Amino acid sequence: MAIARAVELGVAVAGVFAAFGAFAVAQEDVYKRTYGDGRFAATFFVLACERAVNCAFALLGLILVGGSGVVVPRRDVLSSGASQMLAMAASNEALRYVSYPTQVLGKSCKMVPVVVGGLVLGGRTFTASQYMSTAFITIGVVVFNLGADARRASGVDSAYGLTLIGVSLVMDAITGGLQDRVKRSTKALNQGRANARPSVYESMLYTNLSGAVVAVGFALVTRQMETGLRACLEHAELARAVLVYSFASAIGQNFIYYTITNFDVLVLTTVTTTRKIFSTVYSVFRDPSNELNRTQWFGCSLVFTFLALDAVTSSLRSGVARKTADVTKSAPSKSQKALDSASSTTIRRRSARRAS
Repeated sequence: MAIARAVELGVAVAGVFAAFGAFAVAQEDVYKRTYGDGRFAATFFVLACERAVNCAFALLGLILVGGSGVVVPRRDVLSSGASQMLAMAASNEALRYVSYPTQVLGKSCKMVPVVVGGLVLGGRTFTASQYMSTAFITIGVVVFNLGADARRASGVDSAYGLTLIGVSLVMDAITGGLQDRVKRSTKALNQGRANARPSVYESMLYTNLSGAVVAVGFALVTRQMETGLRACLEHAELARAVLVYSFASAIGQNFIYYTITNFDVLVLTTVTTTRKIFSTVYSVFRDPSNELNRTQWFGCSLVFTFLALDAVTSSLRSGVARKTADVTKSAPSKSQKALDSASSTTIRRRSARRAS
């Protein structure tokens, strides 16, 4: 069982890395290239397109595969989608007011608010090894990103931009807590069914539906819906890049919601937080000219060490849990012992009567 679960998680992680590797390339095509007189800046328009495509994929998946048949806590799922979109919107908007290293530093700390959200909103408990892994993986990612981006233009970090980063982290905490609450609410609404949970496509549809509403709202208020549509109509290459960006996101989200549904929110956050490091290390092996400096290698060593530690401790906990369950099943209960004792006494009395 443990090996099967490890293989299952490995496939999910590989899917996330591959899909969002393509997503990152398309993202550069959208934001880094020059279209007409300048670069494309309608972020909320792109987010609205991405969420709409995700909804279409999820709806198609529901039609082809079907739902879970359980009562889904739609309000909690919709709320998590809205808070997730607010986190993305605040993080993207912050780039206009703070330096890139400052924004990356905020994104690197995402695991911490997810743990806090799980404690406060999700009613979860974490082990000492999970706290330790969260702390050191976060430190490793921060060191890696600062080492990579230290030479970028620093600029001036405005108070408004720092506030947006704070809002993004708070929304990450709320999202993590709400995603944990979805699992608890589903069990409470389906008490007669063991392992009740929404399907991958149910989670994907409701989460992206509320996210799309939020993104469209921001796009309309900031007039980016109008400017984004005009730019895509004028530049076919931009329209193609936005479509690739959205489709790569939809494919990646299949793996993301599979991981949320079948594993754990903290596991998913660990995967998405460390994806950049794995991608960068892969690029070094593929092209040695993309070498890492000592600071980045130190950050990598911290991340890999504590990812391995977390995998080992999780495996040990699973083994202990299975042994405890086996012992519990094989050991007779107190009531069973009492019944056996009473039965033995009855048999002895009957034997004594027959003998007399």
